[in-house]
Amino acid sequence: METDGAIGGAHPLSAHATGSTRLRRLQTELRELMRLAVPIAIAQAGLALMGVVDTAVVGRLGAAALGAVGLSNGIFFAVAIVGIGTVMGLDPLIAQALGARDSRRARELLWQGAWLALFTSLVLAIPLSFAPRLIDAAGIDPDIIPGAKAFLWARLPGLFPMLLFVALRSYLQAAHRVLPLVVATIIANVCNLLLDILLVFGGAALPAWTGPLRLVPAMGPAGSGLATSLCSVVQALALLVPAAALRERERVRRTPVLHDLRAALRVGAPVGLQMGAEVSIFALVGILAGRISQLAIAAHQVAISFASFSFCFAVGIGNAGSVRVGWAIGARDTAAARRSGLVAFGAGTSIMTFFAMLFWLFPGPVASLLTDRPDVLAAATPVLAVAAFFQISDGIQGVGAGVLRGAGDTRFAFLANLFGHYAIGLPVAIVLGLFVQRSVIGLWWGLCAGLTAVAAALLSRFLRLSSREIVPLERHPAPH
Repeated sequence: METDGAIGGAHPLSAHATGSTRLRRLQTELRELMRLAVPIAIAQAGLALMGVVDTAVVGRLGAAALGAVGLSNGIFFAVAIVGIGTVMGLDPLIAQALGARDSRRARELLWQGAWLALFTSLVLAIPLSFAPRLIDAAGIDPDIIPGAKAFLWARLPGLFPMLLFVALRSYLQAAHRVLPLVVATIIANVCNLLLDILLVFGGAALPAWTGPLRLVPAMGPAGSGLATSLCSVVQALALLVPAAALRERERVRRTPVLHDLRAALRVGAPVGLQMGAEVSIFALVGILAGRISQLAIAAHQVAISFASFSFCFAVGIGNAGSVRVGWAIGARDTAAARRSGLVAFGAGTSIMTFFAMLFWLFPGPVASLLTDRPDVLAAATPVLAVAAFFQISDGIQGVGAGVLRGAGDTRFAFLANLFGHYAIGLPVAIVLGLFVQRSVIGLWWGLCAGLTAVAAALLSRFLRLSSREIVPLERHPAPH
C-alpha cells in the first residue's frame, strides 16, 4: 500500500493515542487544531483583507463608487461562491484519503480538482455574464450602476484562478502544509494594494522614474476589480510550487476521470449551494439596502467588510476542523472525529466572542478604519453594533459547515442554510428593514435571525451524526 511518505511527517492523528485522560486528549486536539487553524485563518483573513482594501481605496471616490463595488462584489461572490464550494467538495475526499494513508489517491484527487475548477468556472461564467443586466433591472440608484457593471466585467477573468487556488488549498491543508497559504496570501495582498491604487486612481501622479506606469488611466471601480483578478492569478501560481513539490513516486492519472468528478460533485455541489445560499442572502440584503439609499448601501458595505473579516477566523477553524474530522474518519476513528469537531466548535465560539465584544464596544472606531466620511460613518456605526449580536452564531455555523464537510455530510448544511436564511432571515429583514424601520439596521436584524437558526441546526446535526460510526466516503486499505 502507498504510504504518505511523499507528504512527510507522522500521521497527525497519532498524537491522540498517547492521551491518558480526556482532558489531555482535548488539549492535544486543540493544539493540533490550532496548528492548522491559525495559518488557514490568517490566509482566509488575508483573502477578506483584499476586499477590505478594495473598499478602503474605492471609498475615497465617494459613496456611489463604494456602493458600486459593494453591490457588484456581492453579486460576483453570490455566483462564484457556488464554484468555490463545489471545488471544496475535495476537502473530505482528500483528507479521508490521507487519514487512510493513501497519498497517491489524494494526489489523483488534486488533479481532478484542477479539472473541476476549470469546468465549473466555464459554467459559472454564463450567469456572471448576464449579471450586469440584473443590475439594470433591480431599481438601483442610477449613480451606482455604471461602476457596478464595470467592476463585474473586470472581475470575471479572475474566476478560474480563484477556483484553482481553492483546489490547491484543499490539497495542501489536508497534507498539513499550510505555511504556503499564508505566503501566497501575503504576496497577493501586497500586489492588491499596489494595483488597487494604480488602477483605481491612475498613474498620472506617480514620479517620473516609474516610466510607463504614469500612462495607466484612472479606471475607478473597474480598476479595483481588475486588480483583484490579477491577484487571484498570483495566488494560484504561488501554491503551484509547493503542491508540485509533494509529488508521488508513482505516476498518477492527470486526465479527467468522470467517476472522480462525479464523486467530487456529489459532495461539493451541496457545499456550493450552501455557500451560495449564504452569500446570496447578504448580496440580496445589499440590493435591498440600495433601494433605500446610497448611504444605506455604503453603510452595509462597511459593516459587511468587517463581518466578513471576522468570519474568516471561523472559516479557518472550520477548515482545520474539516481536515481533522476527515483524517479521523479516514482512520476509522469516529470518537476522534467527534472530539475534533467539538474542539473546533469551542475554538470558533471563543474567537467570535472576541469580535462580538469589539464590534459592540467600539463600533465607531472600527467603522472609521474604512471611511472618513461623517455621513457613512454615522450610518455604519449602528449596523456594526447589530453585527456584534450574530458573531457567535456566525462562528458556530461556519465551524459547523466545516466539520460536517469533513464527515462528508454536506446536504444537511445546504438545507439548513436554505431554511434559516430564506424562511426565517429574509422575511424578518424585509419586515424590519423595509416596513417597520426602512433602514439598513432592520435588514441586518434579519441576517442575525437567519444565522442563529442555521447555527443551532448545524450544531445539533453534528452531535447526532458523531454519536454513531461515520463511514468514509471512499474505500481505502485499512491504515496501519
